[in-house]
Amino acid sequence: MSKTLRDIAEQLQASRKKVQLIYAFNGTGKTRLSREFKQLIAPKDNELDDGTSTIPSSSRDKILYYNAFTEDLFFWDNDLTEDGEPKLKIQPNTFTNWVLKDQGQDRNIVSNFQRYAGQKLTPRFNEEYLKDDSDPTSKVEAFSEVTFSLQGGDDETTSGLKISKGEESNFIWSIFYTLLEQVIEILNTADPIERETNQFDQLQYVFIDDPVSSLDENHLIELAVHLGTLIRQSQSDLRFVVSTHNPLFYNVLYNEVKAKAGYVLRRVDGVNFELDEKKGDSNQSFSYHLYIKHLIEQAIAEGEVQRYHFALLRNLYEKAANFLGYREWTDLLPGDKQAYALRIMHFYSHRTLSSDEVAEPTEPEKQMVNLLLNHLIDEYRFFK
Repeated sequence: MSKTLRDIAEQLQASRKKVQLIYAFNGTGKTRLSREFKQLIAPKDNELDDGTSTIPSSSRDKILYYNAFTEDLFFWDNDLTEDGEPKLKIQPNTFTNWVLKDQGQDRNIVSNFQRYAGQKLTPRFNEEYLKDDSDPTSKVEAFSEVTFSLQGGDDETTSGLKISKGEESNFIWSIFYTLLEQVIEILNTADPIERETNQFDQLQYVFIDDPVSSLDENHLIELAVHLGTLIRQSQSDLRFVVSTHNPLFYNVLYNEVKAKAGYVLRRVDGVNFELDEKKGDSNQSFSYHLYIKHLIEQAIAEGEVQRYHFALLRNLYEKAANFLGYREWTDLLPGDKQAYALRIMHFYSHRTLSSDEVAEPTEPEKQMVNLLLNHLIDEYRFFK
């Protein structure tokens, strides 16, 4: 039975499970689900019965949200006017100041980051004094920016680097992870009176949406193991929702937290979705190749073949070739159509020139999807 994302968010909230894992293909709607969940747990406006609104508390009083952390708190200052070194700026906020200033966790953040980026790439947190809004005559210490340096050969150091988008994501995840370590440690003290801070006493949920961008398999596994270990260490009533498009990350985390079931999020149409419960990790309960096959067949039947279906078709060929022991996925293509099919599939899977963009595939190209899918099913004996 299909549901709206709001319905699914309410279903997740109603669950008493400590950890809920969600798998979804990219573009399905998991990030929108995470935002819907955040709005459900911590609405922007708290409306009273008489129609007036109270002053809303910070959403992070009730939920820590990884995507909101990345979107809200960091941006690049490239200093093009003065030709200075680029800096990753940190928006003023209570949590990063608490982790960096009060807890002195900058070294742990650096260590967590270097797990994924390597020991030679080093971030440096720069302190400065900002005006205190409550007292214009005074200033407060804050960590407002980060610069990066790279240690090269012969002890040479290159400073003022602008790191890649993937490295930036890993760095922000490292801050979030370090914050989460501290939060769990504090909330594990059962008596609120004995906690070193009470700012997390109202925290109910941690929602983490795909923290694995740009990681290779080794580092992805490492991240999943560390996160799973951290979740297991949580002894409070804190609950976790983790969504991902990566089956390996899902598998490792599923086994690390000793889950008994997870979910697959599927999009029915633009506003309706399905959240299917699955027992076991993805190796036991997900048939990725059959799901991809179903998506392509559905698009063909409805006359809705789009560019991304070519990428799905190639993925299906790759999985079949790997299972059957072929060196290249192209070896499975029909001989008389191989050159044309290869050109089309590369054209839609690896487009890089914006001037070549087209709105949708032509009719002959859509028919090519149908031809190649049927060829794979018939020639290589997919179960019907």
